[in-house]
Amino acid sequence: MLFKRWMNNDNDDRSYEDKLSDIKELTATADAIVIGAGAGLSTSAGFTYNGERFDKYFSDFKGKYKFTDMYSGGFYPYQTLEEHWAFWSRYIYINRYMNAPKPVYDNLYELVKAKDYFVITTNVDHCFQKAGFDKHRLYYTQGDYGLFQCSEPCHKKTYDNEDTIRKMVMAQGYEFKQDGSLYLPEGRTLKMAVPSELVPYCPECGKPMSMNLRADNTFVEDEGWHVAAQRYEQFLERHKELNVVFIELGIGYNTPVIIKYPFWQMTDKWSHAHYICLNYGQACAPDEIKEKSVCVNKDIDEVIRRLL
Repeated sequence: MLFKRWMNNDNDDRSYEDKLSDIKELTATADAIVIGAGAGLSTSAGFTYNGERFDKYFSDFKGKYKFTDMYSGGFYPYQTLEEHWAFWSRYIYINRYMNAPKPVYDNLYELVKAKDYFVITTNVDHCFQKAGFDKHRLYYTQGDYGLFQCSEPCHKKTYDNEDTIRKMVMAQGYEFKQDGSLYLPEGRTLKMAVPSELVPYCPECGKPMSMNLRADNTFVEDEGWHVAAQRYEQFLERHKELNVVFIELGIGYNTPVIIKYPFWQMTDKWSHAHYICLNYGQACAPDEIKEKSVCVNKDIDEVIRRLL
């Protein structure tokens, strides 16, 4: 259906404390919980892509190319693959293999681990699995920083990249601390290129590998992707007549058709469904499901800690 008007945080007269109480009751009595997560959740966990964190790991690239955030650097047309992978290996390592600065995902897991849950996310940083979520209850729709694919692509297969990424990062001068974080030994200068022998090429056709990220029509939906999609659809089908709570966390309007709009539609159509939206600055729901919704316009980390 077409939703014409939205309820936002400003025209909901319930207090913050009342909303927290409503959320606690909804999650406690739910037969199933469906979590939909976007970039705002990882931002709340400290995975920021500009500012101090960008300057810490990419000051050399910033100085040379004048971009001021990781997203811009990811799209920059570097002249060589060696420099391209120097930037991307740092990007991947700190956003995929290092732990998030704040335990938002861990706290979220504590909140739902005893429930029958499923997660659909557009995030590609693997934080759900690192926090303990069951990988069989996760659907990563947009890919995974931890996977390579053929840039063509000549075949529908992905490849784990952790070993290669670690070697690339070390080749630039970084060392690893015991907790997996990076440090640059005193007096050592970072290199802005990786050795040519570390540049990944497709084992089938020999063309350069790329990241398994949905940026265009070359994105590979491998066997694991299709299995996860099927599990998600089966979970929804099994629970549509039950008391289901949809929890949307930090989803914007870049790709609302993946999670946000379907959550709204299912909440409207399913008799016993409810919708919770935690989204700092964009907490809203259509008027048609106002009575079945709780929208909280605050930092997700703060809300989840309060719920615990």
